[in-house]
Amino acid sequence: MSELQSMYNVEVQRVDAAHRQLLIQPGQEGVDLIGWVAEHRDWIVSELHQAGGILFRDFTVPSIDYFEQVSQALTPTLEEYKERSTPRSEVQGKIYTSTEYPADQFIPLHNENSYTHAWPLKIWFHCAINARTGGETPIADSREVYARISPQIRERFADKKLMYVRNVGGGIDLPWQTVFQTDSREEVNAYCKKVQIEVEWLGEDRLRTRSVRGAIAKHPATWELLWFNQAHLFHVSSLPEELRDYMVAAIGEENLPRNVYYGDGSPIEQSILDEIRGVYDETMLVFPWQQGDIVLLDNMLNAHGRNPYTGDRKVVVAMAEPWNQYGL
Repeated sequence: MSELQSMYNVEVQRVDAAHRQLLIQPGQEGVDLIGWVAEHRDWIVSELHQAGGILFRDFTVPSIDYFEQVSQALTPTLEEYKERSTPRSEVQGKIYTSTEYPADQFIPLHNENSYTHAWPLKIWFHCAINARTGGETPIADSREVYARISPQIRERFADKKLMYVRNVGGGIDLPWQTVFQTDSREEVNAYCKKVQIEVEWLGEDRLRTRSVRGAIAKHPATWELLWFNQAHLFHVSSLPEELRDYMVAAIGEENLPRNVYYGDGSPIEQSILDEIRGVYDETMLVFPWQQGDIVLLDNMLNAHGRNPYTGDRKVVVAMAEPWNQYGL
């Protein structure tokens, strides 16, 4: 495929000359994105495996219902948000709000659900209302992140793996009922046993979990090695220093809402996590949202985050095609 071409009434080019992601725009008025996606599913999937992300811009997207139909034209079955770690609201069906964190907070780049035993291979975003300032969804190619992280760190993470520790409920984090989408402790116990999550009940409303997961993944279609974990996001060092010190002093490190260690329980050096964060900063692509934009990401090939913003912002999300390389 050339850097710029016309294909069946759309124009295809790179979002940015330095990055792989594609920008697709209508080549004429009246192109129906739902029909175009349905007609070119194989081409889109093939290009997505190369580019990692596709931005559909300047198409008429009149509603969230239309966005849902676009996503289902390529990925007919959308997925529920499972093992939740951040607050979201269901908009309709399996369309969710983006993470409901305060507008002044930066959300570090991450691959959705890479801390779990299973994750969506594809994730869709739609900008229904653009922020007055900021609010971009920066992305970073997981292949490039892997390549830039020093071999010594890659080897250490691959060998040791990661232990994610969460304390949920009790007013500290999301209620365990929200995390696991059930009111039954027995169902939580059964689910966690199935997917190899260690469970420790600390009362009626508090639950501590520990799960050992990989840090490096291989893409099921391209077979490329990827940096695929949330160590830099879960680790206590991701908090502002003043808040971190206050929380550790007030409730103790073992009671933090979330933290991460090497798979054997030993601490991860902050200097290593800072290097990883630096690689994300070096590789990220930031593009301003336009109202009506739709972005399709291969969730393993691209990490995403959120920049702080002002004004109203409404970006909705859909996830599809669950993948489980652990065999759980």
